[in-house]
Order: sequence, then C-alpha cells, then structure tokens
Amino acid sequence: HSNKLNYTLTPEGHHAKLTGLEGAKAPAINKTWLEVETQYLVIQLSETLQVGKIYWLYMEFQGELANDLRGFYRSEYFEDGVKKVVATTQMEPTDARKAFPCFDEPAMKAVFHMTLIHPSVKLNIKTTITLRNQNVLQTKFKPTLKMSTYLVAFVVSEYSSIRTAAETDVLVRIWARRTAIEAGHGDYALSITGRILDFFQSYYNSKYPLPKSDQIALRDFDAGAMENWGLITYRETSLLYDPITSSNKDKEWVSTTIAHELAHMWFGNLVTMKWWNDLWLNEGFATYVSYLGVDDVQPTWNIKDLMVMTETHKAFAFDSNKFSHPLSLPEEEVKTPAQINALFNTITYSKGGAVLRMLSEFLSEPVFARGLSAYLKQFAYGNTVYTDLWGKLQEVRLSVNLPATISEIMNRWILQMGFPVVTIDTRTGNITQNHFLSDADSKPSRSSPYNYEWFVPISWMKNGTVMDRYWLLEKNGNDSTHDPLKTNSEWVLANVNVSGFYRVNYDPQNWQRLLSQLSTDHSVIPVLSRAQIVDDAFNLAKANMINMSLALRTLSYLSEEREYLPWQSAIKHLNTFINRFRHTEVNTKMQKFLWSKVQPLFHYLKNITADWTEILSSHTNQYNQLNAISLACTAGVEDCLDLTKMWYRQWMKNPDKNPIKHSMRSTVYCNGIAAGGSEEWEFAWNLYKKSVDDAEAELLIYILSCTRKPELLNRYLNYMLDPNMVQKKHVNYVIRHVANNVVGQPLAWDFIRANWSNILKEQKHASFFTILYFTTKSFSTEVELKKVCKEGLTMF
Repeated sequence: HSNKLNYTLTPEGHHAKLTGLEGAKAPAINKTWLEVETQYLVIQLSETLQVGKIYWLYMEFQGELANDLRGFYRSEYFEDGVKKVVATTQMEPTDARKAFPCFDEPAMKAVFHMTLIHPSVKLNIKTTITLRNQNVLQTKFKPTLKMSTYLVAFVVSEYSSIRTAAETDVLVRIWARRTAIEAGHGDYALSITGRILDFFQSYYNSKYPLPKSDQIALRDFDAGAMENWGLITYRETSLLYDPITSSNKDKEWVSTTIAHELAHMWFGNLVTMKWWNDLWLNEGFATYVSYLGVDDVQPTWNIKDLMVMTETHKAFAFDSNKFSHPLSLPEEEVKTPAQINALFNTITYSKGGAVLRMLSEFLSEPVFARGLSAYLKQFAYGNTVYTDLWGKLQEVRLSVNLPATISEIMNRWILQMGFPVVTIDTRTGNITQNHFLSDADSKPSRSSPYNYEWFVPISWMKNGTVMDRYWLLEKNGNDSTHDPLKTNSEWVLANVNVSGFYRVNYDPQNWQRLLSQLSTDHSVIPVLSRAQIVDDAFNLAKANMINMSLALRTLSYLSEEREYLPWQSAIKHLNTFINRFRHTEVNTKMQKFLWSKVQPLFHYLKNITADWTEILSSHTNQYNQLNAISLACTAGVEDCLDLTKMWYRQWMKNPDKNPIKHSMRSTVYCNGIAAGGSEEWEFAWNLYKKSVDDAEAELLIYILSCTRKPELLNRYLNYMLDPNMVQKKHVNYVIRHVANNVVGQPLAWDFIRANWSNILKEQKHASFFTILYFTTKSFSTEVELKKVCKEGLTMF
C-alpha cells in the first residue's frame, strides 16, 4: 500500500528494488506503477516468489509532513511566544501507507525495526550523525512485538514528561507540552494509568507484554485517542486534567478515554480483528470494559450505571434508524478506505459495548472474563473473527443455563441491524417482540438472515421482587406466553437495570400500575429502570406505539426525584419539547410544567450545598446540580436566573478570580451568556482567542454558542471559516453547538447551505452526515423535510 508518497525511481525506472537474502534469488521486476484510487504500489514480477524464502524490498521515497492529521503529520503550538513543531502519527485505519510503503492490513502483522533521524529533541537511544551538512540525531528503537501497521506510532517533539517510580513493573510516562507538565496537568493521568493497566492484567488474566506504556497529549489530533502499542496518542483534553479549571465531566472523560485505550492493549493489539468489518470486536470491547477499569479506580462514581446513559441510549437512538447497519458486516461491504472509516461510528463503539454488556450480564461477569482470558491466550499476536470469540465463551459457559449456543444467541445481535421492542401483556401473560424503528412507517434498508428476530434475555421483576430470567426466542408462537407475567394487580417491570439491548412496552393497565408506583414510592423501582421507563415511553410514543400523553405522565413524579439518571433521561426528551414549542402558544404551559418539576430539585440542591457554596461529594449529584441549574434557568426560575447572571458578572469583573466552581462552569457560563448581550459574549470570545489550554478552549467554543442574539451567532459562524479565528479542530463543534441553540439552528442550516464548499475545503475531515444531522435534527414539518431532501442532497 502507498498513499501520497513520492518515489525516487531506480535506473530501470521502477519504484522499488527486490533482492534475495540468505541464498534466495529474486525475480526480476517487470513493471511498477501506482494505483492512486485504491492506494497500491503495484510491483509486477517476472515470476512468483518462493514460499519460505526471504527477500528485501527496497524503496526510496518522500512525503509531505502536512497538517492534515493523517499518517505522519505536523502539529504546532506556541510556548513562551515561540512556535514549536511536533512531528507525530495517526495510522488507523489506513494511513500507515501515507507514512511509509507497507502491507497496510490488520491481518498482515509484522515486527517493525524503526530508526528515526531527527533534530535534537528528547527521544530514546541517540547517536549524533551528519546529514546534509547538519548535525542531527539518530534514534534507534527496539524491535516491536508482532503487530498490525495501524498500531505503529512515533513522535518527535520537545515535550516534557513525568513517570512512575523506577521499581514499578511497567514504566508509565505522561508526555505533554512543558508548561502543561509543570502545571501538573498530567498528574491525574499518571495516578490512574498504572492502576487501570493492573486491573486489566487481572481481569484478562494476561500480562501486559511491554516494559513501558507512554501516553502523549497532542494539540492537533483528530480522534479522542489512539491505542498505538506502547505509545498511546491523545487529544490534549483526553489526557490532561487541570484540577483548578477542569470539570467533573473532564475528569470522567480523561478516565474513560485512558481506560478505553489501555483495554485495547489486549483487545485490538494483542488479538486483532482479521478485517475491518469486525472492527466492533476492537471498539465494542474497549468501550464496555473501559467502564470496568474506571470503576476499579473510581468506585464511588457509579460509572457502570452511567454507561447506560452514555453508550446504550446513544446506541438505541442510532440503531432505531432504518439505515443502521449490523455490528459485523460482510467483508465485501468494507473494501475502500472510505468504507472502513465509515465504521468508526456509534454502532461500532456504543452498540458494540452495550451488546457485550448484555452478554456479560446473562453469562455473569466471572464466566465472561474467563472466556476472554481463554480467547486472548489462544489467539495472542494473531487475528480473529467473531466466531473465534463465541467458541471460547461456549467452552467456559458450562455452568450457565442457556436456551441455545453462544453463537446462536449472539449472531442475532451482531449480524442483523437494530434491536427489538418487547411487548408484555400482563392480562394474558403474552410476550412478543418486533424490530423497533423510530419511524413506525419505515422499513429496514437491508434484509436480515434472521428475519429481525432475536433471542432476548428478559430480566424482570414483579412488585419489586426479582423473578427468574425468561428467554424470548420468537416473535409470536406457542412459546410466547409466560404465565408468571400474568397479573391484574401487581406491576411488572422488564429489562431490569437495562441489562439487555431492547425496549419494553406494556398493556395500558400495567403502564398505569408503574406510574402509580412512581407517584407513591419511586424508590421501589431501581434508579436505572426509572430512567429507562422514561426513555422507553418517549421513544415508543415517537414510534406511535403509545400515546405521547402517556410518555409525559412518566415525568409526573419528577418533583420527588433526586437522582441524576432519571433526570438526565427526562431532560433529554424535555429539551426536544422546549426547542419545538419555544415560539408557540404552548410555551407558557411548558414553562409552567418545567417550573413545577425542577424547582423542588433546585432548592433541594441549594440547601444541601449551603446556598451553592459547598461542593457535592457525589459524582452523579454534581451532574444533577448542573441539570437543576440549566433546566431551572430554562424554566424561568428567578433564583436561578439571578444566580447565573451574578456569577458571570463577578467573573467578568475579575477574570483571574473566578467565583464559579469548575464543575458548574459550563452550565453557568452558558446561561450567563444566554441572559446577556454583546458584552458577555465578547468577554468569552477574547478568552478563547487567548486560551492555550484545550479543555478551556473547547468549553469556550461551547458557551459562545449559547447567546440568543442572532447577529452574534452569525458572526460566530463566519469566524469558523477563518482558521486564524477558530481553530480547524473546533469547526465541527461550532456548527454542532450553534445548531443546538434554538435561535442558532436556522442560522446554522442557512450557513452550511451557503458555505458548504468552503467548509469542506478548510475542514477536509468534516462529516457531511454529522453536520446535516445536527443542523436538521429539530426539523418537524413536511416543508422542512422536503427542504432537507432537496438541498441536503444537492450539497452532497
């Protein structure tokens, strides 16, 4: 493979020379040429190579150290007023070929012997040499383990680092800009990286195979992080944490990102998918077990429950679309770099993690972990397909009673897109399943080998008592009645704690019994299930499976709710109503409803924080504090509006002494700008222009979109086209955040229609579908639909 490399031709006019080693005779090269579209360097030989013989393929080439965030690329930053340049890499999925010619496929693993010649900066083993009359350094690295090309990484920088003590089994180093390291922004990452690595060694029952694990924070980085073996690269906000200015959410993001990348050291690096169509084997596993790793180092965070909101709900939303796709696609559908890149999406990551969480739930975590350990042991340094994993789990599940083999159960979840809605009729005990689509009138865009039927593990409870798991194996039939579900007086709740990847609907009487229980004593129903009742109800209503009035009634008890997860679930759906009805006659009633529900939570949190002066100890309570302030201000609670305006004004008067707790800044800043005008906006804009910290810059990018002034939002959108005003890596954020503002949404839509070619020119990696989704997601009329179909496709 080769992409964007310029070759020095041999005297014969070829791109390469082939030599036989250890007595082998190399065939002559007839012809070489570059296939630009498929990114191949083709070498046509006079005869075939001999199996077992060793050959040396030699090429001389040059490439551009561009700032395109792909392959071997250039990143820049300023330190003490001096511009610094970092040469770094991002090979996944198909850009190792942009750094050097290689067999750039995950199954073609190799040992890499790497030597870099570079200016005088900090690296490993150095020898001074003279090249083109300049003294430079030569750094030679130890040979790698056998690994795929997409995991190769090297960085040339003037960064500083901190490290673990010399006596630790695995050397852990955190690399970043000198000023960031000196300010202690790498300390948190250093404190958890080794501990998470130890957790995974124990969980997988497999030793980490390298002597060191470097983590490096880069200013210019397209992804959140990349699991290069031994040198994990991160966007700065994914690795660095400032205890003074960073929020609770920032800390959680750093934690889950580090855990996700470290999980890959086994799933992805040690054992790799054979081809990209099974990318979910890498990313789904890393997503799921990252929450286990964080839970081990932050046991009070309740992070495993938060996974449901962060991953499962997100996967539900994307996978209920008729254009979704299976987790594992046929190989013939994933051939080109574009098709491969398209798989780095919510289905692969979030649905992959959610489905594996379900598998772990019905097997039990110990059995699941034993199967993973056996899988890693057998296939170490090799490549696999999903059936290899099912086989190992099948070997260890002997103590678990299942209705079919692991393969028969799980293939239905990974080889067909979507998920079921399970409908329970407590009047008869009848239980059925159907493919859930958010648009009830739509049909799936592809056929299913299983006719959209799943083997569904039904966890359930009756009046608060957990009952035995039931397996639903068909849509309708003789086995579709489960007598214990039949009742005319007790409430039934299925998918307890969202242990399965499916939604649940009930007969009207059972819905009423659940609502009555929420109103009388909601604590009897588990917290996660309370959140899921709300989310299921609203999504079922959108799909015309229940009445929207029933969904709204699931919110009636919220004035008594104090837990974060149900509130977060409710707010997600309430925001849709707020945006849709803000400029209609319904808005007054909506505001009154919101006020009645959120005011008790707002005053409860105000009291337990001593009038907002104390920091809550609970991780999720801190999140709920943000929900309360944001929704209370939206609902017009005067105490909230006065509070946020006062705090923002105090900050403007003394920017160096910010009175706002860092975990609350995002919400307070946004509401302060929303309630203010040009002066408040200009204050934040000037801070963005001067910001050197990525986390601070991304926060400011968000709050600048909160203004209600159209002229400021239009100005902000136009700034986005000038890289001297808005950094390229923030462009997608600007569009997304402005489009999420009810005032900004039509402005963002008009702007991308008028400037689409310029956006693509300046932001080569901008996703058409992502931008289109965020700028149109609040559209709800036939006219708006026709506008998207006509003008969106024209832009594309």
